[in-house]
Amino acid sequence: MYDYLVVGTGLYGAVFAREAKERGKSVLVIDKRPHVAGNIYTEKIEGIHVHRYGAHIFHTNNKKVWSYITRFAEFNRFTNSPVANYHGELYSMPFNMYTFNKMWGVVTPEEAEAKINEQRAEIQGEPRNLEEQAISLVGRDIFEKLVKGYTEKQWGRDCKDLPAFIIKRLPVRLTFDNNYFNALYQGIPIGGYTKLVENLLSGIEVRLNTDYLEQKAELDALAETVVYTGPIDAYFDYSLGHLEYRSVRFETEVLDKPNFQGNAAVNYTDRETPWTRIIEHKWFEFGKDEQGNDLPKTIISREYSSEWKPGDEPYYPVNDEKNGALYEEYHKLAEAEKKVIFGGRLGEYRYYDMDAVIAASLEKAADVL
Repeated sequence: MYDYLVVGTGLYGAVFAREAKERGKSVLVIDKRPHVAGNIYTEKIEGIHVHRYGAHIFHTNNKKVWSYITRFAEFNRFTNSPVANYHGELYSMPFNMYTFNKMWGVVTPEEAEAKINEQRAEIQGEPRNLEEQAISLVGRDIFEKLVKGYTEKQWGRDCKDLPAFIIKRLPVRLTFDNNYFNALYQGIPIGGYTKLVENLLSGIEVRLNTDYLEQKAELDALAETVVYTGPIDAYFDYSLGHLEYRSVRFETEVLDKPNFQGNAAVNYTDRETPWTRIIEHKWFEFGKDEQGNDLPKTIISREYSSEWKPGDEPYYPVNDEKNGALYEEYHKLAEAEKKVIFGGRLGEYRYYDMDAVIAASLEKAADVL
């Protein structure tokens, strides 16, 4: 009999399992996939750590989380500076003086601010939808070229049909600063995220290719407490209906050239290009292998946003009122399950950055262990 059965080897599950192990608890960790690390799984191909389920860039201002996670991996100094491609015009992200100079030819922060304020004035009163909210923050030009098409591809809906709260704020920097996250601590684990999670799970029993929901009764019998990080609605067999997600499909190619786009991430912000962005994985580690040698090939992944359907991988919760209300009903059922802890992005139906997942798991572990 184990003290804890942890369902899922993503960050929430792996951190909780490590904390339980260090407090002398017996732990069994399972995952339905053939590998550990959940959506942060990286796979080494041609000397490049490929982010199999989309780009993951660690960033945090939380010193406690940074001190904790760097026990299990050394991080490089990667800084996220994406580029936006609008019909072949290239713009710096997040919106900064380079962006405004390219957009309008302005040179000083005062000129940029005046231009933005002039365009923001188009929206009077409370914004009624995402389009009006975005224009009220950054003006018509930036909205049309850098927000509209990308957002509509991401959500599969017109900006006029999306709620304003999705874009509560858009970063506007009147400086020449391309550091997207502006976080105190930022980087990619050297050796890839899979190695980081393997280090977290070191010395802990892990069973892969094991579907918890298919073998629930027999697996539940193995442990005093279950830590469940899968979809909360699936746990309850969708008894109240399906929660909605956006999913992402990846087309990954190995290219026989050293450089495809010169940057880790390029967002395609026009509506006509079917993918939302292209990731060139080698630039997360500056184009070099672990010995510091230049890599002769490159690997790219095109990302396509899609509506989730059963069988797809759920990525982003659709945080609208309807889904929020349905989640609250599932949450009530979850609270009645005295032997089960629901955690993580799917277990709590919320969008979590990696540092917030780690913080939440550490907090839960401190609370119950």
